[in-house]
Amino acid sequence: MSEQLSEAEQTKIRKSKRQKLLDLGLQAYPVDLQFSSSIPEIRSKYKTLKADERTGDIVNTAGRVMYLRGAGKLAFVALQDGAGNRLQAMFSLAQIGEDQMKSFRALVDIGDHLWVEGEVISSKTGELSILVNTWKMASKALRPLPVLHKELSDDSRVRRRYLELIVNSQTRDTVYQRSKIVSTLRDQFHKKAFLELETPMLQTLHGGAAARPFTTKMNAFDIDLYLRIAPELFLKRAVVGGLDKVFEINRNFRNEGVDSSHSPEFSMLEAYESYSDYFQIAKLTKELIQTTCEAVYGSLQVALTNGEVYDFAGSWDEITLYDSLSDAVGEQITPDTKLDKLIEIANAKLDSTEKKRLQNPEEMKKLIPGKLVELLWEQLVCPNLHRPTFVYDFPSDTSPLVSAHRSKPGMVEKWDLYIRGFELATGYSELVDPVIQYERLKEQANLSKKGDDEAMHLDSDFLEALEYGMPPTAGMGMGIDRLLMAFTGLGLRDTITFPLVKPIQE
Repeated sequence: MSEQLSEAEQTKIRKSKRQKLLDLGLQAYPVDLQFSSSIPEIRSKYKTLKADERTGDIVNTAGRVMYLRGAGKLAFVALQDGAGNRLQAMFSLAQIGEDQMKSFRALVDIGDHLWVEGEVISSKTGELSILVNTWKMASKALRPLPVLHKELSDDSRVRRRYLELIVNSQTRDTVYQRSKIVSTLRDQFHKKAFLELETPMLQTLHGGAAARPFTTKMNAFDIDLYLRIAPELFLKRAVVGGLDKVFEINRNFRNEGVDSSHSPEFSMLEAYESYSDYFQIAKLTKELIQTTCEAVYGSLQVALTNGEVYDFAGSWDEITLYDSLSDAVGEQITPDTKLDKLIEIANAKLDSTEKKRLQNPEEMKKLIPGKLVELLWEQLVCPNLHRPTFVYDFPSDTSPLVSAHRSKPGMVEKWDLYIRGFELATGYSELVDPVIQYERLKEQANLSKKGDDEAMHLDSDFLEALEYGMPPTAGMGMGIDRLLMAFTGLGLRDTITFPLVKPIQE
């Protein structure tokens, strides 16, 4: 019947019940209500009860009403805790008396939080239950929950995530998995003697990645500031300072597009290890992912939302960017391939949207060979990478913070890790030569002047730090949200508990 009423009508009725509670001298939102036993504790302790068995044990607990039925002398309620565990509460007229039964029927709705006390029993059908002696309202819900047998709309799922957490077990599980992933990663770093740091989120210069930043204003200093796009340059300062193994699990902000694998605000893991290179940091990254997968899911074979079983075990594929692109194009592409030739290939191979971008004079003005090589690779090779794959050796002109390749001119010692066609992590042999770093950042500054919003500024403070001597170092960065995507098959918005959504216009 309540489903036939509008939400506004149901809210009006619930508000009147709240007032009735107060008129009766009862509390709708008590502040001093505690319980002796959690729902999981009760279910664990009494899991061997047989049908229609009584224990004589009196407990009290609390939960949200997710189910309510019954008439006459009996009523049944399903109470749910925050993790989704449920327990039945039985309200018997003979047990609680006419006054309590009457107020229960008049005042309690699905969605309310209830505190109950009574004997632990097993019902005639074998359902573990509390035979209620007394009950209290723990929190009166003024709005009805979504109809439990109907899915929330995609918009409601994101805008009112708290509702989906109540009614959708998969969403709750995802939040718990995310927490376990982060704690497992952190534990692994601590066991390997890495030091966890916190670096500034407000920065006077943006750097550490190719991305468009968010800007803000600091009134006290009367200066513009940038929200962090990456913690890299500060973590490297820490390495200069003698902190040889550091990591940070942080929030980054990039003022870019929003799609199935990009969010303007996201969680990132970055780690740096002295006397290491990009091969060693790749090995560490694989170990981190495999250990985390087994800790959270109990196996290296995980079931994705589409029913596929994805395998993180064994050896992972390794390819190089230029060789794999050459195979896809059908001719040799190298760092020496001229921009005009790359444009010719792009016009023949790219889709119409990307070709249209290349015809834009503003885009052409800031185009460099490495960017076009990576664009071609992303379109022609990336979609075919289903297995875990390390892609090695990138163009030097797109990687200003990476050490030049020790044997391949025009390339740098960088890898990207791809899972099911999307980038999960990246790793470098870090550039620690301050003279070369200065030249690289100067080139970035020139690109910025040409209109490249993603180019980095020349950070003189960072360069000064490098001049004090940074040991050979490898670094890696991995998206926490994307790691959960890799483990579950969910889209990005479903891995972020509260993703940013565009406000509804009034």
